[in-house]
Amino acid sequence: MRKPDFSKGENGLLPAVIQDSITGKVLMLGYMNEEALEKTQSSGKVTFYSRSKQRLWTKGESSSNFLHLVDISLDCDQDTFLIKAKPDGPTCHTGADTCWDEKNQGIGFINQLETVIEGRKNGDSEKSYVKSLFDKGINKIAQKVGEEAVEVVIEAKDDNEELFLNESADLLFHYLILLQAKGYKLQDVVKILEDRHR
Repeated sequence: MRKPDFSKGENGLLPAVIQDSITGKVLMLGYMNEEALEKTQSSGKVTFYSRSKQRLWTKGESSSNFLHLVDISLDCDQDTFLIKAKPDGPTCHTGADTCWDEKNQGIGFINQLETVIEGRKNGDSEKSYVKSLFDKGINKIAQKVGEEAVEVVIEAKDDNEELFLNESADLLFHYLILLQAKGYKLQDVVKILEDRHR
């Protein structure tokens, strides 16, 4: 990371936008001085300078809803942080997921899962289930998607919600593998749906 220019901020404080590293949702805005940045980096827990308390404040120190540091970057002017973090729970002191009272949901985890699938596809682990599917080829992958789809249909007709959701997860997982085998990502399918919606 480039060196932040704390001289640009009032009282040496620079704004820090906090974003969920998986969903991409903006969770909150805080302010950091040099000491808060150093503590965040050394502890792995996002720490701010509280303007109201006039001291360092680690998010979650009273609620245990910590923000675990994943990445820090600076904007082009070197006076605003973008901090990607994993939240332990709701971020807002009101109990809401975000300080704008939004649900912290998204398909960000799907993007992360696609990266894992791609890594295993190109890896050399003989124990990787994903790698073994890619090695067997497109017919085997397509067959697995078909098998999982049938299992979802069967579970949909029963009343066991846990089994239905687990089979649905299996179907989605294998569909992501099939998409990659064909050279696509889920976002390519989402774009078609968005175009149809327009």
